[in-house]
Amino acid sequence: MAFKTPEQIAVAAVASGEKKAHLPVAKMIVGGFLAGAYIAFAGLLAVDVTSGLDPALWGGVTTLLTGAVFSLGLVLVIIAGSELLTGNMALVPIALLSRKVTVGRLALNWGVVLLANLLGALFVAYVLAVQTGVIGAEGTASFTRIAAIATGKAVTEDDLTIFLRAIGCNWLVCLGVWMAMAAEDVAGKVLAIFFPITAFVALGFDHVVANMFFLPAAHWAGVPGIGWGDIVNNWVFAALGNVVGGGFFVGVLYWFLYLRGRTAD
Repeated sequence: MAFKTPEQIAVAAVASGEKKAHLPVAKMIVGGFLAGAYIAFAGLLAVDVTSGLDPALWGGVTTLLTGAVFSLGLVLVIIAGSELLTGNMALVPIALLSRKVTVGRLALNWGVVLLANLLGALFVAYVLAVQTGVIGAEGTASFTRIAAIATGKAVTEDDLTIFLRAIGCNWLVCLGVWMAMAAEDVAGKVLAIFFPITAFVALGFDHVVANMFFLPAAHWAGVPGIGWGDIVNNWVFAALGNVVGGGFFVGVLYWFLYLRGRTAD
């Protein structure tokens, strides 16, 4: 099976980051909407598949299964093609450090993709999760499951915990993106994505785009104690932690390992 070496992945990451940063805004919006929807589809599937599993009986198997099916989201993003903010948090900075993009283009990409991811996630949360009844009313297994997920993230976790968990999350997510770039076939890309995504979800880490689905869906389904202030607060600290996890631990450190000192093309 053909694959790229780490050095070759770094070069490919720069090219990808440069391409993403210079997309027309309209394509950032459409691609970002799709990615937000894909992550939300994965979140909805994870809720539905694990509904009714008693944590006292199943223990860590519940979160492991949640992570396994949630990997669908990044598979759709990478294989079908779209613009996910958390992946761009590693790819665009490595292009910036390689002097292929400007700070302005990075800010534009992140800002537009952030809003577009939000729109896609909210669409799935309201129209396809709540309005369709896939997330049922209070007392149903799906309601209980999303209530547990959302309450843990929006109410139980304090700001520092969200931030730190978000660092771990996007470090793993961007490693999934990074390793998927190594594979030259679809099966290899899927396999490279599966394990890091399963790990971050099973560990309870915070992904800002995933939380754009889980928290509003829980609010609209009527889960008590989750207001928009709680939701936005989680998004802010999750986004900041995701920037560190993807931007520094993947983008900056792999640039240092394989690209620092190289002559610009």
